[in-house]
Amino acid sequence: MNKIHPSAIVDPKAELDSSVEVGAFSIIGPHVRIDAGTVVGPHVVIEGHTTIGKDNKFFQFSSIGAAPQDKKWKGEPTRLEVGDRNTVREFCTFNLGTAQDEGVTRLGNDNWISAYVHLAHDCQVGSNTIFSNNAQLAGHVHVGDWAILSGYAGVHQFCKIGAHAFVGMYTSLTQDVPPFVLVSGNPAGARGINIEGLKRRGFSREQIDGIRSAYKLLYRSNLTLEEAKAALQEEETRLAGAANDIRALREFLDTTTRGIVR
Repeated sequence: MNKIHPSAIVDPKAELDSSVEVGAFSIIGPHVRIDAGTVVGPHVVIEGHTTIGKDNKFFQFSSIGAAPQDKKWKGEPTRLEVGDRNTVREFCTFNLGTAQDEGVTRLGNDNWISAYVHLAHDCQVGSNTIFSNNAQLAGHVHVGDWAILSGYAGVHQFCKIGAHAFVGMYTSLTQDVPPFVLVSGNPAGARGINIEGLKRRGFSREQIDGIRSAYKLLYRSNLTLEEAKAALQEEETRLAGAANDIRALREFLDTTTRGIVR
């Protein structure tokens, strides 16, 4: 308990590993569980049915696990789950889920969450993402692994952002962003594939060329979405070195309900 500042308020029912650090004037509620190595900075509030994994770092003034900003929420015991090794900077707000969805908001592992980021109720965020300052997710948004949201990007409820996608600064998203695609603008438009990000993550030249070919089919061939999906299936066979990546793109298109940024 010597790692908990005397001015912090930790409910006796909260479950904190003995290695957890809690800074000055922070508040930890009764239904909170925090695993080993996590550091909670000063003036942080963690409440609700919130589970936090190992080796996370919460900077000052964040609100984690507060009630959803949704009028339909009636106090149901919904949850927030945070994985391991996440960095959460100042003034972030992560809300609980709602009974109208899975009942849980999730953040995976190894994410870099900059200041003033909002994760609304029922958002599902993968691992290794980067959210720059003031990126904002409305409710029920899904974000895939390795996606990047630049500063002030805003995402409409129920949108999906695929793995390795890149969302530019001040972009307003009202439709889904397929994997590997770079979008920007207001309204958002597709600008190409996230080549620099793919290179940094070790994608081979063959993979990148295959993803580029798939992008051209989807965006530059004047095909309908259904026609493009059929053409992508043929590309999986033709471009064996990028087959898994093209399949991931095609399967994402099968799940979209809001349409994709074109």
